Amino acid sequence: MTPVPAGAPLVEVTGLHISFGDVRAVDGLSFTLQPGAALGVVGESGSGKSASAYALLGLHRGTGARVSGTIRVAGIDVNAASDAELRSLRGGLAAMVFQDPLSSLDPYYTIGDQIAEVYRVHKGGSRRAARARAITVLDRVGIPDAARKSRSRPHEFSGGMRQRALIAMALACEPRLLIADEPTTALDVTVQAQILDLLHDLRRDEGLGLLLVTHDVGVAAESVDEVLVMRAGREVERGPVGPVLASPREPYTKALLSAVPRLSPALPSVTPGALPRTPFAPEGGSSSNAGRAEDPAHPGADRGAGNGATSHARSAAVPSPRRLPGRGGVGEASAAGGDVVIEAVGLSKSFGRGRAAFDAVDGVDLHVRRGETLGIVGESGSGKTTLGRMLVGLLEPSAGHVTRSGDVQMVFQDPVSSLNPRRSIGESVADPLRAAGERDDTRIRARVAELLARVGLDPDRYDGYPHEFSGGQRQRVGIARALAAEPKLIVCDEPVSALDVTTQAQVTALLAELQRELGLALVFVAHDLAVVRQVSDRVAVMRRGRIVEEGEVDVVYGAPKDPYTRQLLAAVPSLDPALAAVRRAARREEAHVAAA
Repeated sequence: MTPVPAGAPLVEVTGLHISFGDVRAVDGLSFTLQPGAALGVVGESGSGKSASAYALLGLHRGTGARVSGTIRVAGIDVNAASDAELRSLRGGLAAMVFQDPLSSLDPYYTIGDQIAEVYRVHKGGSRRAARARAITVLDRVGIPDAARKSRSRPHEFSGGMRQRALIAMALACEPRLLIADEPTTALDVTVQAQILDLLHDLRRDEGLGLLLVTHDVGVAAESVDEVLVMRAGREVERGPVGPVLASPREPYTKALLSAVPRLSPALPSVTPGALPRTPFAPEGGSSSNAGRAEDPAHPGADRGAGNGATSHARSAAVPSPRRLPGRGGVGEASAAGGDVVIEAVGLSKSFGRGRAAFDAVDGVDLHVRRGETLGIVGESGSGKTTLGRMLVGLLEPSAGHVTRSGDVQMVFQDPVSSLNPRRSIGESVADPLRAAGERDDTRIRARVAELLARVGLDPDRYDGYPHEFSGGQRQRVGIARALAAEPKLIVCDEPVSALDVTTQAQVTALLAELQRELGLALVFVAHDLAVVRQVSDRVAVMRRGRIVEEGEVDVVYGAPKDPYTRQLLAAVPSLDPALAAVRRAARREEAHVAAA
């Protein structure tokens, strides 16, 4: 393959069109990326950003997708390239880091063997040389004791380490372009900051070009020089990241930025209907409604909600303000001394035996009152999910006890895994009704239809299956199922972590509306500190199984007392690229001091 001529773009896309059946995912997209530069492609789920990124490596070939236009990567015409040329391009000149490293790494083989195999496929050479290269790149991405860790399998790595391993695999053959598709979506803020810092350092030290696909505008602000905003397969706005984020020209970009939760107490403002759902959802899974035209009467409703969608769907399109003092919400009355819905005293949970035993939760005390939201934040492994499962009774505590004044339900992080793919969503919502002894199918269907409408879904979609719904809709199904038992408290375990910012806003607004109308208490478990600030009255910060700081959300966020809380807050992505650079430099200095 011929090298890229001096001064030529590393990536050049002109008039890109991608269609899946009757649905056009990308519609006339054009952009360039220079060697060593970084471009962030930002948009909602269904905007076409991932479909565009996959096209750069020819990954749509053989899938039935129709791709037209011109794509040149490192001097290679991707659409005209032979299969052999594409194999050389992938991993050799350009490499991709996917969102979920577990689905990208083989659970059977060691991390080192998988990286070495990539190296041998593209570079040849001996097994010893490939093994040495694997250790070198693992060390480069910050895996401690790389030689020993290279013999580990993926399940032995944490989420952040797996993502580092995937980046190491991408670096094995010294590519010129790194494509990162939502590389930090499932990571907590401190690990996310580490991965973003790593990508920045790789660009600086290796001269890599970076194409970053993300729905998180803050992640883009931390990582790129230029940003491209996409909607419904088209470019909406493009330019240097600072000016675009500080003074966006287009209404859609302004609305997208307004939907981003912030650490500051200022409330977001999104005009109802400003962010209508796009009609195509390749990134969020297939949907039978993918090609459905948007209902012009209800532009803010979730995609595919149907004509039966109620006003709740429309109101859920707008982020609901967190209850603040003086607003007269249920939370204010509760804070003044309302009924305690749940109380945990001395709650502990240990796993393993002997020397392998560890305390996932260690002596936690907490309470939640009617109508109140308690946010629980912390890094992965802090014990927050284990605590949530003990609160609802899914895990028995090793010590301590939980007192509940009524039914408690849970909304899980991943509605795909918590909904049975072989059962209709109506039957899943009906499970708590049947468990409570209801046997009349007519009454069950009527109640389920009421619950679906209550969460902004079409009641007539009782017989639909999970794969026919978007990510935000599936999370609404999970909420409807939780409501079926008429609980006093709902524990939400990372309910919006995999959703784009506008869908996050819809789901959190729905929860707030249900809370106001039904007097629900909520425990909101999340690693996203900005989201927790928007939805919570009080917040508890967990570290290594213990609550290290707890209090009113404005107090904890405004004047954190514990160094760990300050560390978490400092790792949250900033929409100001200049501030992001200052924070990155500070983290680098802290790392150097710690290593000295």
